[in-house]
Amino acid sequence: MREQTAHRPRSSERRRRGALAAAAAVALAVVATGALAPPTAFAAARPDTVQQGLEALVRDGQPAALATVQDRAGRSRTYTAGVGDLATGAKVPRDGQVRIGSNTKTFTAVVVLQLVGEGKIDLDADVDTYLPGLVRGDGIDGRHIKVRQLLQHTSGLPEYGTHIRDDEMVHRYFEARDLVDIALRHKAEFAPGKRWSYSNTNYVLAGLIAQKVTGRPLAEEIDRRIVRPLGLRHTYFPAPGDKTIREPHPRGYHRLTTEEPLRDFTEIDPSAGGAAGQMISTNSDVNRFFTALLDGELLPAAQLAQMRTTVPVGNTGAGYGLGLMSRPLTCGGVYWGHGGDIAGYETRGGATDDGRAVNIAVTSIPVEIAGTRRVEAVVDKALCR
Repeated sequence: MREQTAHRPRSSERRRRGALAAAAAVALAVVATGALAPPTAFAAARPDTVQQGLEALVRDGQPAALATVQDRAGRSRTYTAGVGDLATGAKVPRDGQVRIGSNTKTFTAVVVLQLVGEGKIDLDADVDTYLPGLVRGDGIDGRHIKVRQLLQHTSGLPEYGTHIRDDEMVHRYFEARDLVDIALRHKAEFAPGKRWSYSNTNYVLAGLIAQKVTGRPLAEEIDRRIVRPLGLRHTYFPAPGDKTIREPHPRGYHRLTTEEPLRDFTEIDPSAGGAAGQMISTNSDVNRFFTALLDGELLPAAQLAQMRTTVPVGNTGAGYGLGLMSRPLTCGGVYWGHGGDIAGYETRGGATDDGRAVNIAVTSIPVEIAGTRRVEAVVDKALCR
């Protein structure tokens, strides 16, 4: 990300247009936690679909659900449902911090693509150019895997995460190379470039490349290039050994098996996520990040275009670019984001090209994919209303 973030002509122009549109659409105003209430007649005639959606997620078994919805003019509303602590019944902190899991990948990808723009990394160079001899295994050779394939999950590298137990994450610290070593004990899924398959291993390696090129820890580069320039005051990459969440937050819960009750997983060592999933943030900060990214505040036009060049994700209608996903909206068009799961929390959301943004967090990973689809459906409703 470029350090100069004050000059934002595209964003300003878009938000002026959005303000006019928002004024014309005052009848669609909704009641939201922390937001000014609209006239009573409108509130009665049009129940808030986002609040209803969060409450439905809680009825489905989520301890808590939080959302921040940003309109075209950049104005935000926050929402909560459920309880922030099952033991005490404490309220859900408005816009509380959560572990954002694989949204971290987009931050990592932005750092790598900034280095591409600076001429320090070549997307079409092989991994061995930067990490000589590190990536070797059964059907695996870093001399034949491109940096671009890491960022787009087309490398064929095996997933390390399936070989780490959730309860192991509570106390164990993993170095990035530990995670790579776990992956390399297993056979390649396919030859590089042959198809798409999600693997956290790709992003651990991308983080190591960024670290090698800059000579600094990835966490520092994310902070210097993204967090501070954008003013993301509630976003950080936890330091080694830091199991806590610094600011007010709902507690996170997890089931080790489908038969077991929810366990408190708020304080874990997130190092198993690393460059692929270690960060902590708020819904508002995540919205700010994705809208700034789409506005061109973080990347030169050429690198942003490459980031938005996608390959299909199965038959879902979604596409995966370089650390950035597009998902179709039921009202037409797409939104861009990522999403993330880490024991205790799930986040889903993204932003549209016209400045709308939504991020939703729930305080446990749904046991079945249908639960995640229900979270995504609330994102869709919030962007389409």
